[in-house]
Amino acid sequence: MQKQIVQPIWITGATRSGKSARLVAQACEWMRIQKSGILVLAAIGDNRMGLSDRLTEATQGKIPFRATTPLGFFEDEVTLFWALLVQQLDLKAQFPVRLRPENEQELATRLWRVELDSAIAQTGISEARLVRRVLDLMQLGALSGLSIDEIPALLNQGLLKNEGQIVELALLPETIGEMMQRWRSWCLRRGLLTYSLITDLYGRYLLTHSTYQQHLLERYQAVIADDVDEYPAMARSLFNFLIDHQVSCAFSFNPNGAVRLGLGADPDYLAELSDRCRIVELNDRTNPCLMDELGESILELVSDPVFFASLPDSIQTIQTTTQAQLIRQTAEVILKGVQSGQVEPREIAIIGPGIDPISRYALREILTRQNIAIEFLNDQRPLASNPIVRSLLTLLTLIYPGLGRSVNRDAIAEMLVIFSQKTESSPTYSIDPVRAGLLADHCFEPHPEQPRLLPANTFPRWDRLGYQASQTYESLVKWIESQRSQLQNRLIASPVVLLDRAIQRFFLGGSHLPFDQLAGLRELIETAQHYWEVDDRLRRSDLSDAPPSLTVRNFVQLLRNGTVTANPFPVRLIEPNAVTLATVFQYRSTRRSHRWQFWLDAGSSRWLSGVDSLFAAPLFLQEWSGQLWDVEDTQRMNEQRLRRILLDLLARSEERLFLCYSDLSTSGQEQTGILTSLVNAAIPLG
Repeated sequence: MQKQIVQPIWITGATRSGKSARLVAQACEWMRIQKSGILVLAAIGDNRMGLSDRLTEATQGKIPFRATTPLGFFEDEVTLFWALLVQQLDLKAQFPVRLRPENEQELATRLWRVELDSAIAQTGISEARLVRRVLDLMQLGALSGLSIDEIPALLNQGLLKNEGQIVELALLPETIGEMMQRWRSWCLRRGLLTYSLITDLYGRYLLTHSTYQQHLLERYQAVIADDVDEYPAMARSLFNFLIDHQVSCAFSFNPNGAVRLGLGADPDYLAELSDRCRIVELNDRTNPCLMDELGESILELVSDPVFFASLPDSIQTIQTTTQAQLIRQTAEVILKGVQSGQVEPREIAIIGPGIDPISRYALREILTRQNIAIEFLNDQRPLASNPIVRSLLTLLTLIYPGLGRSVNRDAIAEMLVIFSQKTESSPTYSIDPVRAGLLADHCFEPHPEQPRLLPANTFPRWDRLGYQASQTYESLVKWIESQRSQLQNRLIASPVVLLDRAIQRFFLGGSHLPFDQLAGLRELIETAQHYWEVDDRLRRSDLSDAPPSLTVRNFVQLLRNGTVTANPFPVRLIEPNAVTLATVFQYRSTRRSHRWQFWLDAGSSRWLSGVDSLFAAPLFLQEWSGQLWDVEDTQRMNEQRLRRILLDLLARSEERLFLCYSDLSTSGQEQTGILTSLVNAAIPLG
């Protein structure tokens, strides 16, 4: 049977114009004509789940498809066809292990110690930031299709230098290239993969391999790719290959999207794919929004402060002197709107260029006190900010030898309180903070090798503890001694086993915990499992005989440094009726929309300059001129980004917009950000 050739389809339109729905309809049409092997791509994991749900519903779950993200696809393919790469690159035949970012950071820091010490001595830049920047440069290069050999020349052209060194890194471009090559070789010899290595291996070796190409074409007869304005340049190489071989393709593109520009996306380069496609333009929105009526006026007001326009009642300002007053008044407006029945909590979003922890805490306290739930989008707080996680790390220092310097009395007291939590719905504790403090002061025996918890009667006035606290404490001490004995007898395979035992023993497996605490425990276990998987690979490949306690100490230190955040897979929490709180980047990434939007901190300069971008990212765009990147280039890119933000957010606001402005920032400085002219033109709220 001859294969039917279908011209690729390019669906373009502004925010909420029905692009994804059109893609789903196209996928269903292809499925009806018996196309099998459909690959469905979305920009990020949350979008993938949403698109997958829509396709499953539209097809009633009868037709299988594969839904993933571009980076997820590259990773799966490299893993699946690893044998081809082993043969092509003459690698050791071992199954690959992917490094998570925290492992990548730690291991690269060790490998680059000499260069890092020299650069830090010259600039004072933090070690973690310097390592992250070099690793990010490597990833940007891979996403743009560059080899490591090409990166030094690009940095030489585009960045300011002092005596040949990159000013912001205090490293020669050639030295950066050597560090990357050494890191690449070190990882490949051990079968360790980072996202930059995965992308490089896929684009430069696997996608060009004839055997792989044959398998790829046999597996997929159609591709649906949503929001390709968020995809890296490497994705275009894949799409070009598929189009060249008559695979049916449909793409959607948002001219006002490009949320991930600066994080590896290259929207202009992907947009050139449209030249090979049949273009479908969607001009009508699926829902009413403020953009249609006010978009041009707002853009004029922001770009030209002397431009005069009267804004309607749908845009109002909440204006105060201080940030604290602003948070309170914003919360009061939300409470009034919900309690009067004008709006449901799920129809409200609070959005800001950056939301500080104090504002987040204050908004949650005020709203939840009035029984209004609040959902934090992608709230990536450090894992160690969770007291249960901190207590479990403290427990490790009491069981594994050589960790005595990693624990103190305050940590012991916190652990005693947390581990004495009862399992009722309202948190109560057998050991309260006062008794925990007494026990830590009198029954904790510090020691650099093996700190211990002594019996309760070591405390001369142990009768003051009470029966319940004493019994709970003694039970904990016996359990710890039992685990220590089992460890000495090699009955505990790894710290992951010990952590799991503790979670079962003290928290009943976490089944009764609220979602944020449960997410923290899940991420702790996932992180620990991965950490010891990597450790096992390194011990085998390097024939290391380092004591296991050293790995435990490094793991504890890694988490306490705040490197890991509570963001386990799957990450989606469905809160049926909650106010959404998010940064601009998070809100736009997850494609949310609401009846009411509150733009928090509208006077902040971060609306223009708070760029979510990796170091030197513009140099890796295909359209880069090759000239030195200067302040004017940055300003122009920031202005283009702000324009996209305004158009996108207005299209996601259906009914009302509140500009939340305080005269003074949290640091006490007067606020004169780019949106101030918009605030001045809007009507003050009641």
